[in-house]
Amino acid sequence: MNALLSPPPRRPILELPDELISQIAAGEVVERPASVVRELVDNALDAGATQVTVRLLAGGVRLIAVEDDGCGIPQPELSVALKRHATSKIASLHDLESVGTMGFRGEALAAIASVSELSLLSRPAGQASAFLLDGRSGELRPAARGTGTSIEVRELFFSTPARRKFLKTDATELAHCIEAVRRHALARPDVGFAIWHEGRLVEQWRRCTGTPREAQDRRLADVLGEDFLQQSVAVQYASGGVTVHGRAGIPDAARARADQQFCYVNGRYVRDKVLTHAARSAYEDVLHGQRQPVYALYVALDPARVDVNVHPTKIEVRFRDSREVHQAVRHGVENALAAPRAGTEAVAALRPAAAPAAAPPGSAPASSPFFKPNRPEAQDFPRQSAINFRVSTPQVGVRVSDLQALWQPAQSMPPAAPADAPQDWPLGRALAQLQGVYILAENAQGLVIVDMHAAHERIVYERLKQQIDADAIASQPLLIPATFAATPHEVATAEACAEVLRTLGLEITPFSQRTLAVRAVPTSLAHGDPVELARSVLAELAQHDASTVVQRARNELLGTMACHGAVRANRRLSLEEMNALLRQMEATERSDQCNHGRPTWRQLTLRELDALFLRGR
Repeated sequence: MNALLSPPPRRPILELPDELISQIAAGEVVERPASVVRELVDNALDAGATQVTVRLLAGGVRLIAVEDDGCGIPQPELSVALKRHATSKIASLHDLESVGTMGFRGEALAAIASVSELSLLSRPAGQASAFLLDGRSGELRPAARGTGTSIEVRELFFSTPARRKFLKTDATELAHCIEAVRRHALARPDVGFAIWHEGRLVEQWRRCTGTPREAQDRRLADVLGEDFLQQSVAVQYASGGVTVHGRAGIPDAARARADQQFCYVNGRYVRDKVLTHAARSAYEDVLHGQRQPVYALYVALDPARVDVNVHPTKIEVRFRDSREVHQAVRHGVENALAAPRAGTEAVAALRPAAAPAAAPPGSAPASSPFFKPNRPEAQDFPRQSAINFRVSTPQVGVRVSDLQALWQPAQSMPPAAPADAPQDWPLGRALAQLQGVYILAENAQGLVIVDMHAAHERIVYERLKQQIDADAIASQPLLIPATFAATPHEVATAEACAEVLRTLGLEITPFSQRTLAVRAVPTSLAHGDPVELARSVLAELAQHDASTVVQRARNELLGTMACHGAVRANRRLSLEEMNALLRQMEATERSDQCNHGRPTWRQLTLRELDALFLRGR
């Protein structure tokens, strides 16, 4: 026991040999074959390649070969390329602070060569022949090859057997290698990718042509499947110097795992908490529980405003203004989800371009927000006698008069369309009610089935939010301030963000050096736990936008109110009432889902109906 506790004998301070230094660096950069694939494909893309081919044996353990048609490496620079901290990507501190390439440290090739048998074959344009460099011996000799570069990595971790024992089965390592190339393919539709394993082509994504938007959508469909394209909406948003584009999956396409979430910053795949939180918060109003959204989001900003030199594998980044990026991603996805769904765009396209004055009574305006209406006079759904709505004003911070006005009977109801009227309404003309639960309607595509309770719940919910958003968040002082022990970081955040907290209806002041006092909270949250609310807001304010915490809690209350205020199942509606509900759905954002994330309507096309009855066979 004493021997274990005794200090080890002192050793002199010596410089480590270069080989050991490279192997230590390799431990950070090269975790498994997929790490090598990622680094080599990075270099190929930086070289301007338009076609990248990856060849593997034994999941990449026995062989990783990456071939490209890029600019190539001149003969005098080949031996330098394998030295530590040798790169063509940066030359000064200024370059490091505004990196615009995938690689930049000059460590990858040296680290890979230290734990494998590496050979480098390259030929730039204009050079008479290619040259082959043996990474172990340093021998350089002429060889045959077209313009571009080929790198072969054999027997990975042969010099460090202990590392090799930690690798998984060949199938598992192959899956990780494919995933590494897949992430690159999603960001570069202008480049073709092919993956061969044991002499067999396992994945191939051809170059995509057309406009950038068309090429990106084509590549997303090739990599993630046509279903992803059909069950997602386009994201296009710009704020300040941040641009966000890509596609976000509709709530119906959510999955049990977060395995289809791709975020890119200036073309680099990253796993970043700011981006993940921003995307998830955009789904809070339409996706509940543990379901995970799917998306592929591409963030572009000035390279000087993002630090990519924070992780050995370059998979993490740090933003100079993380709140600005968070808000851009969140608003971009929110706006996309509030716009027409991919399944309804075809319906909207069938509508004739008629003047507003010629539109049928009760129809959605041509620029509506379901399909974007810009007028608020869509007919209110008639007040139902079954509603028994009792809410005290202090609990929710909403005027009872506002709530009562929400369910006032409409002054004039849109008449049911005659049977021979052209079906130019997106959700069509009501036909009947099924079991007091569903509304059946006919539109230009076929049959529309609407869950009337879920649909009206979303309508009431969105109207409640609009009414509250029109006023500032009311604050209610606490009779006895709630104090709690705070960390120095929480105290500093409360002092620095006092003005922001006041706009959110919160008053949090220092009580002592290590204690904070909550003196006022939003009126709508007066019956909640003020300490828990304060901690949540301060924690989120330190990284993101604090309003999301208050908004999330407020929306949960409004969602409960809307659920109780919506038309109940088993209530018989007239055709006029059903048509009024359909018109309101067309004029309401996010009306494809109720505020619990369930769909509110489904479309059955004539082709699908024909298939049910075997017509045309």
